[in-house]
Amino acid sequence: MSRIKFDVVGSFLRPQALKTARAEYDAGKISKEEFDKVKNAAVIDLVEKQKAAGLKYITDGEFNRRFWHLDFFWGFDGIEHKKDGGGVQFAGEVADLEATYLVGKLKAKAHPFVEDYKFVKSLESDGVQAKQTIPSPAQLFQQLNVPSNFESTRKFYPTNDELIEDIGKAYQEVLKQFYDAGCRVIQFDDCTWGAIVGDAAAHRYKSLGLELKEVKEQLLKVNNLALENKPADLIVNTHICRGNYHSTYFTSGPYDGVAGYVFAKENVDSLYLEYDDERSGSFAPLAHVSEDKKVVLGLITSKSPELEDKATVIARIKEASKYIPLERLSLSPQCGFASCEVGNKLTEEEQWAKIRLVKEIAEEIF
Repeated sequence: MSRIKFDVVGSFLRPQALKTARAEYDAGKISKEEFDKVKNAAVIDLVEKQKAAGLKYITDGEFNRRFWHLDFFWGFDGIEHKKDGGGVQFAGEVADLEATYLVGKLKAKAHPFVEDYKFVKSLESDGVQAKQTIPSPAQLFQQLNVPSNFESTRKFYPTNDELIEDIGKAYQEVLKQFYDAGCRVIQFDDCTWGAIVGDAAAHRYKSLGLELKEVKEQLLKVNNLALENKPADLIVNTHICRGNYHSTYFTSGPYDGVAGYVFAKENVDSLYLEYDDERSGSFAPLAHVSEDKKVVLGLITSKSPELEDKATVIARIKEASKYIPLERLSLSPQCGFASCEVGNKLTEEEQWAKIRLVKEIAEEIF
């Protein structure tokens, strides 16, 4: 496929019919088959809208899951979850998640997302390719090491090195499953790097008795281990963000402290980077990006309906090009529009207006 000048991170606001169907399915009022019928109809409609918007990569909008990360983790052997106890404090709001933890050794099995991917792939057309978004291996590593999970994780993995080894192997197997299903574009969604930037993060990790340097080395190790022996024609990109829940964020801080790891050494093809406001810092850390990587600038916010000033965005792209040549840059929103089913605080029409703006700017400058 030719160069991608603009893209989206992958999640879209859930239509009301889908939200209603999921609630009815959870309550036992409709069957899995009835829910899937509603979901697939919503995905077909979404894909048509993505094509009409000029997107070259299409996704299922993450309509098959409640949470951008947890539902995927539930597709591994050794992981259990429950509705209570999974809340995470964001800026001014607690994200209503589900506790997700180990009940045995982590292993890959036939992952249910692969069948969902096949459905999206069946909707491809000329010049349009289905991509699969999944949480990064580092995200699973972090999930299993949060304080509430530490005791259960240590029952099965006395050391983080052993845990990293099994996460890497499990991801390798799941990547192979997607590849065998015809997938050639995978996107890791990764909040771990965003969670470790800034002064607040430094204090948080220090309070847990963790050395930041060691944590960064572990995040890099588990992500790269998962990518060992991947097929040469499998594109793997990564999206790095600081949290995106109901238009709130988890952390703030520039990329300076992590750029020497993830920008320079993670073995991915492109970096989708959050740069929609001052919380992200300057473009200077882009100087660390290795020459084999492209950068997708997330300059358009998905957190609010207000449209950015076109001239300002173009000026920021030109500023970024001081560190990365224009031919290696492209444009996107900074994150998805609905990392979790609750979605961000804008309407579907406002969502598509954001994407139209991304396209308009990208076609002008690239």
